[in-house]
Amino acid sequence: MPEYDREKVVDCMFDPVTSAIIAQLEDGEKECSFLAKEVSVYESDVQQRLDYLVKTGFVTQRTDDQGMYFSANTEKLTSLIEQGDNFDSAIAGLEKMDSYLN
Repeated sequence: MPEYDREKVVDCMFDPVTSAIIAQLEDGEKECSFLAKEVSVYESDVQQRLDYLVKTGFVTQRTDDQGMYFSANTEKLTSLIEQGDNFDSAIAGLEKMDSYLN
């Protein structure tokens, strides 16, 4: 299992655009082009925003002849948030996201 920087993962998850992408993955795998359209960014932006989460196993990436697909590892994402030592990081991430929105 790859090592990861918990703060970096939380920052990724609570970035408003990345959060919207992850929300799209809640009910299963989605094509990159669909995700890009849903959050109004380029496909390369979707790939860039999910890159660290893919490298650390929080999101999976699959490519075939039809395109590139992403899916969330919901168990791993949930366990990160539920870990006691990450609760403060999650709150800080929420506060950071709130500052973006306001």
